[in-house]
Amino acid sequence: MGQCIYCGKPAGFLKKTHKECKQRQEQGKSEIIFLVSEVGLEGGDLRRLKSSIDQVASSSHIDTSMKKSLVVSGWERAVEAAFDDGVLTEDEESALSELKQYFSLSQQDLDRNGSFTKLVKGAVLRDILDGNLPERVRIDGSLPFNLQKTEKVVWVFQNVDYYEEKTRSRYVGGSQGVSIRIAKGLYYRAGAFKGERVQTSETIHADTGLLGVTNKHIYFAGPSKRFRINYNKIVAFEPFSDGIGVQRDAQTAKPQSFSTGDGWFTYNLITNLAQM
Repeated sequence: MGQCIYCGKPAGFLKKTHKECKQRQEQGKSEIIFLVSEVGLEGGDLRRLKSSIDQVASSSHIDTSMKKSLVVSGWERAVEAAFDDGVLTEDEESALSELKQYFSLSQQDLDRNGSFTKLVKGAVLRDILDGNLPERVRIDGSLPFNLQKTEKVVWVFQNVDYYEEKTRSRYVGGSQGVSIRIAKGLYYRAGAFKGERVQTSETIHADTGLLGVTNKHIYFAGPSKRFRINYNKIVAFEPFSDGIGVQRDAQTAKPQSFSTGDGWFTYNLITNLAQM
């Protein structure tokens, strides 16, 4: 006779769980996530929260490892709720930070689904909208950018795909024809010309590298392309779901775009820095 994996008591022939035990655990998991998300969003008594979590866990067959994972899930849910209105407030950031500290949750714990990075991004955008230059990113190592005096790095995107617009020409028409004598020693075969020239534009992947965003420029550095663009030289920004496009103020300038994987943050970051 098998034993229930939840309570350890006999579960019946060829059975490993009691239906009631499984249901109780699922209810307990949902309850813990809810409790954590409420305090993570609005703040509250963290000692009381921990006591409630322990009580639910002990009556729901939830072990220590699962309990920590559920606290992280509740924190993640609170982050998502904080961004429902598109803005992370200082109170929301403070409540989430206190929750993180109290339960000794690491950045690695909280970034398993990108929620910690999303929190930092929201705080960076709020700083900029408030007229403050963010200092929330620590760079480990050196960057391949030649920064100017008083220039500060606000964010660095890695593995960014850089795209350029290229114009290509081809010829259509052309036919067999006759040779016409123009002058002594010169002949043009009328039908030998390629025909009418047609130009087409296409966007090509030009490189992959680092995209640095500062208070003055956009920097890109890849194996074959390295450049910076001054915000004052950009006449238009185009939002994409996975990045941003820019059009520089030059007669021969072609559209350029960068795929960062997060169009919402990239567009809001760059366009608002350009207005500081």
